[in-house]
Amino acid sequence: MKMKVLVVGGGGREHAICTQVAKSKKADKIYCAPGNAGIEQIAECVPIGAMEFDKLVAFAKEKAIDFCIVGMDDPLVGGLVDRMEEAGIKTFGPRANAAILEGSKAFSKDLMKKYNIPTAFYENFDSYDKAVEYLKTAKMPIVLKADGLALGKGVLICNTLEEALEGAKEIMLDQKFGSAGNKMVIEEFMTGREVSVLSFVDGKTIKIMTSAQDHKRAGDGDTGLNTGGMGTFSPSPFYTDEVDAFCKKYIYQPTVDAMAAEGREFKGVIFFGLMLTKDGPKVLEYNARFGDPEAQVVLPRLKNDILDVMEACVDGTLDKIDLQFEDNAAVCVILASDGYPVAYEKGKVIKGLDAFEGKDDYFCFHAGTKRAGDDILTNGGRVLGITAKGATLKEARANAYAATEWVDFDGKYMRHDIGKAIDEA
Repeated sequence: MKMKVLVVGGGGREHAICTQVAKSKKADKIYCAPGNAGIEQIAECVPIGAMEFDKLVAFAKEKAIDFCIVGMDDPLVGGLVDRMEEAGIKTFGPRANAAILEGSKAFSKDLMKKYNIPTAFYENFDSYDKAVEYLKTAKMPIVLKADGLALGKGVLICNTLEEALEGAKEIMLDQKFGSAGNKMVIEEFMTGREVSVLSFVDGKTIKIMTSAQDHKRAGDGDTGLNTGGMGTFSPSPFYTDEVDAFCKKYIYQPTVDAMAAEGREFKGVIFFGLMLTKDGPKVLEYNARFGDPEAQVVLPRLKNDILDVMEACVDGTLDKIDLQFEDNAAVCVILASDGYPVAYEKGKVIKGLDAFEGKDDYFCFHAGTKRAGDDILTNGGRVLGITAKGATLKEARANAYAATEWVDFDGKYMRHDIGKAIDEA
């Protein structure tokens, strides 16, 4: 059956999702709300925000949408999937009671403790005074996490007690991350390599996608402020068969089973943020959706028809899918606006985008862009995700950096060491 598909979101992740949906033999018509200037080349963009649930449901009914894909964390945690399902629209993504896996750090830490899923030692606090009391006796460095959603930025690594006390004040008293900081998790600091692993889940079966590694800091050499992600590469050379076997046994399936046991059946994507410590892999965090920019290097390597896989997740038939990825590599370099993630200008004309047309192994995923007449303008901190494939990670990296030269805009900023760890692996 040919389907009308609605994708909810407007960033680089949603552009990567729409690109895969456009390749599907099942897709007849693609809508994206709100979308961006890149997505509008493959889908009809609709000016409805991701949190405008009433409007989204009304639009889906009016257009007789067959399948909805929710890309972003806020609408998932807010219950958009529940609303769509109540309206009779088949939707990919976890319901609100399962999206809490990402929506509350305290919930996910308690879940891991209860079901013996390896993670860092932690305590939860909803009182600032109690948190301060605890910090005065804690070993440094230490990690502070705002409980709720904070655009990937609500995590502070504190090297001294002074930093930790200032961090607790920022999160809980100053509400730097809004209501996400009403509750705070204080966690032991783990050392090791970070790896991201995305998975498809149908409530009981879990199928692992290819691994990836993200670069969060704004500056070269992992310096500067935390961002939503400045680039990523896939696969991670540090995600070995041994790590995979351990995680499948002690982390992946146990997480899916734990959610089911709690009456929170999880369908959609679970993103596992892992730390490969000297004591073995441990969970740093869960996300309840494709990572951004991880989706931009993982999805272009997917061999399956994405709608086949997503429908199987909704229908509970994922065990019938043979999930396959290309035996190659991909690297994504984010082109950001100078000054991101603090203050940056918008509305700069982007030149050179047509250089990507007709090139199968190169992708220009739009994150913060908008159209104005014949021009495409910058419209966010992260503007474009330049992704390239290669036979090896080294080759993919060289290709991606070469492709960053094809496009230009005033204030174009990027890191120059995305995937540099590859050369050292």
